[in-house]
Order: sequence, then structure tokens, then C-alpha cells
Amino acid sequence: MALSASDWPIAAVLLQFPSAHDAPVEVWADVLGQARRAGFDRVDIMDSWVRPADLEPSRREELLAVLRENGLVAPVLAVARKSIIDPVSGDDNLAYDHRTIDAAAEMGVKLMCLGLHRPLTPAQQAAQWFWTVDGPRDSDDPEVRALATSRFQELGRHAAEVGIQLSLELYEDTYLGTAASAVRLVEDIGLQNVGLCPDVGNLIRLHRPIEQWRDLYAATLPYANYWQVKSYQRDEDPATGAVFAIPAPLESGIVNHREVLRMAIEAGFQGYLGLEHYGGDGLSVCAANREYLRRILPETGDYTPGTSRVAQPAL
Repeated sequence: MALSASDWPIAAVLLQFPSAHDAPVEVWADVLGQARRAGFDRVDIMDSWVRPADLEPSRREELLAVLRENGLVAPVLAVARKSIIDPVSGDDNLAYDHRTIDAAAEMGVKLMCLGLHRPLTPAQQAAQWFWTVDGPRDSDDPEVRALATSRFQELGRHAAEVGIQLSLELYEDTYLGTAASAVRLVEDIGLQNVGLCPDVGNLIRLHRPIEQWRDLYAATLPYANYWQVKSYQRDEDPATGAVFAIPAPLESGIVNHREVLRMAIEAGFQGYLGLEHYGGDGLSVCAANREYLRRILPETGDYTPGTSRVAQPAL
């Protein structure tokens, strides 16, 4: 059944909050209460905040309880900066992803967001905006790319066994760093429960030449099963090659989300929207972005979704 502007599932991605993995439940309740007071009924749990895979079962129960107490559900678990082909920690990260799949299934989560981006370098950590400094790059070695494919296949099969979908996040200088490379990767993986997270915001913020946002979305949206949404203002000086990019609310950034939402629906997307924002009061910006999306999403009856290349999550 097609979704409507009023019932499309929109969640706050909990990237604005510092790590609280070992914090008492009262700290979790404070963060989740803030999300609820901002008008959200869903949150996507980033493992930079809490790592469900590394919680004792009793602590996972506490997390679910405090979600319920705040009238929230967590449909998505997002794993950040734990590349399964990291030259140093790839094997450990693969094992961690398997544990996260099991934890997600135990918690009733339907989707996990993964990527190939690695931890920030010291130079990136020192910068005002980490994306203005180049980070690690995936290898040009075909054997490394084949390893990424086979490991995502392994994770995808595990996830399918417990009813979970995987969504692979676009990110610069990885095999998910261009539209063509990302599409090739998900096609090579070849599993219906493994799709793309077209987080184009990760690419349009780069201080270098980039693919046009319309082209990025046109290529990747047919494979999308989850969508982390954020935007940036971007300016380029053709005389000097200088680029300026800074976080912006969805309605004032460079991407026309009114247009892109129509593109997504025509491509068959019927999945979760996870809102992110860097800098300032990110949660409040996400709340304003949620209301903006509600205004521009079409009502059911106004459209017929297209056919996606991958399965859509059970909402």
C-alpha cells in the first residue's frame, strides 16, 4: 500500500548526541525524551550513541523499555565507521556486524544501515567540518572490492534469515562513493534484502568537484531501501576552483527535495526516512525538516509507486 504524507515513517537519527553506551538508563531516557518532545515517534539508533550488539541482554531490554516509555520505536540500527574491508579492523568489524544483526533481530528492528567509511583521521577530527579533509580511500585492487562484495553477501544472507534488510550508505572515496560504483556493488551483491541508502548529502558537501545531485539520485534511488536525508548549501567559484559547503535545512539547501521525493516514489521507494543534521541544534533542525517533508510529500491517491530494484522494508 502506498504511503501518505501523514503516515510516511520519518525518524530522527541520533548522531547529534555523544556516546552513551555505558551510561545509566536515565541518560538514555533524557536523549529519547528530547526526541519525543521534538515531535518524533521514531528514532534510528546510531552505534556512535549506543551499540546494541555490545549490550548485555538485560541492557537491551532496558533500552527497549525506555523507548516504549517515551512512545518511540527504533526501526533502524546504523553502524558507522566500521568498514568490513578496513585493513586494520575489517575482520573485527565483520564479526561486529553479525552481532549487530542478531541484536537487531532480538530488538525487533527491521533494517540496518552499513557503510564502508572508516574512522576519522586526526586531521579530520581537528577540522571544523571533517568532510573538508580527505580521509581513507578504498583500494583499487579488484580483490579488495571482491572481498567487500562477498562480505556484504555473507551479512545479507544472515540478515535475511532473521527478517532484516541491509542498506549501504553512500560515502566518498569508498566503493559506495559514486553513483556507478554504488550501483555496481549492490548489483554484484545480488540480494533482494540489500539495497542502498542514497545519502547524497555525504557527497554534495565535499570541497571538490562532485557528480550533480540529480544524477546521483537518479542512479541510486531505484535501489534505495532506506534514506538518510540531510542537505547543504554549496557554492563553487569556477575562476579559482574554490568550493564552499555548509549544513543547511532541507528546504534551503542545494537539493530540491520536492523534486527528489517525486523521483524516489517514481523509482519505487517506500521506506524509512532518517533525518540527520550537523552543527547547532541538530535535533531541532531535524524536527523542522520533518514538518517540511510532511508538507511536500504527496497524499495516497495522488501517486502510484514505481517498481524498486530491491525489496522495500516491512513498515
